[in-house]
Amino acid sequence: MDAAFWHRRWESNEIGFHQGEANALLVRHFAALLLPEHARIFVPLCGKTRDIAWLLSRGYRVVGAELSRLAVEQLFEELGVEPETSASGPLLRFAAGEVEVFVGDVFDLTAAMLGAVAAVYDRAALVALPAGLRERYAAHVAAITRSAPQFLICMEYDQTTRQGPPFSIDGAEVTRVHGARYQVTELARAALEGGLKGAGPVQETVWLLR
Repeated sequence: MDAAFWHRRWESNEIGFHQGEANALLVRHFAALLLPEHARIFVPLCGKTRDIAWLLSRGYRVVGAELSRLAVEQLFEELGVEPETSASGPLLRFAAGEVEVFVGDVFDLTAAMLGAVAAVYDRAALVALPAGLRERYAAHVAAITRSAPQFLICMEYDQTTRQGPPFSIDGAEVTRVHGARYQVTELARAALEGGLKGAGPVQETVWLLR
C-alpha cells in the first residue's frame, strides 16, 4: 500500500471511509482531553474530514497533514474558505483562518514545520496503516508533537472478513504501538453505525493517550 493507492482512491472518489458529519464519539468524548480554549489540534492523515469543521466550531485551531492535494482542496471548498498556499520544505501548506494543512508525506513533516500543538486527534491515520508502518508512524507523531496527548479512534472487527484499510486495531495493538510512550486508557466503545462493507459487527473505540 503506497502513495499511489491513496491517490487513486481520491481520484476515483472511492472514499467510503469519509463520513458526512462529525464523528459521534469525537462529539461525545473529546472534552476528556481537558484542553484550554483555542488549543491547536494536529489531525494526521485528515482527508477532508468533517471533524475539522466541528473542531473549528468549538473554537479550536486545527493543523492537518494529508497526502492527497485533491482531498485538501475539497476540504477548504467545503469549509467555504479560500486558502493561501506556500511551500514548506517538500510539502505544500494550505492555510486560511484557523486551519492549515500540510500536503504530502506525513513522514516529511518536522516539528519545526508543524509548530506547537496541544493534542493529536487521530481517527483516520492509525487505522489506515498496515501493521509494519504503525510503530514508525507512532514514533514520528510523538516526536513532531513532543508527545502531545492523543485522542485516538479505532475500529475492531473480524479482520478475516475483509481486507483493510481501515484495519482492525484492538487494545493490544494500541498498546503495542503507543504503550512505550503513553499511558493508554479506553474511554468508550460503540457499534459503528452502518458498519463496514464486507465486515461483520464493527465497534468503534476511543482511546486517550497521555
